[in-house]
Amino acid sequence: MTGSEWFSAAPGGLNRYFTELFHALARQSGITVSAAAFGAVAAGAPPGARSWGRTGGSTIDRARTAFLERTELHRADVLDRHFALYGPTAFTRRGRVPLVVHFHGPWAAESRLTGQAEFGARAKYLIERIRYTGADRFVVLSTHFRDVLSVDYRVPVDRIRVIPPGVDLTRFRASPIPAGPRRTVLCVRRLERRMGIDTLLRCWPGVVAEHPDANLVLVGTGTAEGELRAQAAGAGLGDSITFAGNVDDHELTEWYGQAELTVVPTTALEGFGLIALESLAAGRAPIVTDCGGLPDSVRGLDSSLIVPARDADAFGARIVAALNGGLPTPEQCRSHAETFSWDVTAERHLTMYQELRR
Repeated sequence: MTGSEWFSAAPGGLNRYFTELFHALARQSGITVSAAAFGAVAAGAPPGARSWGRTGGSTIDRARTAFLERTELHRADVLDRHFALYGPTAFTRRGRVPLVVHFHGPWAAESRLTGQAEFGARAKYLIERIRYTGADRFVVLSTHFRDVLSVDYRVPVDRIRVIPPGVDLTRFRASPIPAGPRRTVLCVRRLERRMGIDTLLRCWPGVVAEHPDANLVLVGTGTAEGELRAQAAGAGLGDSITFAGNVDDHELTEWYGQAELTVVPTTALEGFGLIALESLAAGRAPIVTDCGGLPDSVRGLDSSLIVPARDADAFGARIVAALNGGLPTPEQCRSHAETFSWDVTAERHLTMYQELRR
């Protein structure tokens, strides 16, 4: 497996997925797995976890390092690449090994949404197309990203496998919703434009008008943080909004324990939304938008938790209804989360790998 960064070194959905899948595959019988990415490997990681070096630095240098480093490839039966830019080719001294590519999202389109110039976005699209060439299988987390990969990248549908992610059911524990002077609504997102935090801030005055004790906690950082802070200050929302910045896993579980519910207001390019599963595992219902694969995380629990993307009025109304008591219980949330297992996800990958070796 080749990724971008280890989650212990750089938080984020792709890095969380890569790290958790590696751990789950390492628990399976019938497979020996190695994995490489940038950043320090966490203590206690399974054997086979390697680092290409520190995070940060020149993108070109990082890509060259990952492309040339082939320590384990000569022994591999399958190469599973999790980020288009990083990782060697599938050719070894023994010949070509089967190549699996995980499509976590359209890199070029995401760059456009962060304001990158069109030339840069087009270059990234070209790199993606080149790095996808010759892949035997593609893995996506939802039918939405299957369609994006098929239409925008011209990948034949019969090469694409939809394998939903899992959630770490040991790291998160469901607990009763706390009683206290403040009622916390938690949003764990990178502060980027496509994450819809601006929509959340637009609806927040209406929520506070109905529930003056409500407190919105934003966990994460990103390129849009400055404008979001300015938006909150301009609307006079400062006392009811907390920008918590990046937090570690221990702090994150504490925030879940303090929250009454969570919100995921993404407006574009959401493959699944691992954060929604983590919220459910912690016993907290997430209100999500109808963006990409997000509805897949809650549809089997309560479809009223899904609201239209960019609709501040609908989002605000659903938060108010939630604070009025219209939510699944922590026990119901946890039970739903237990239908998503990393071990099942790993088993489906192992089956796919075995098929490619025949």
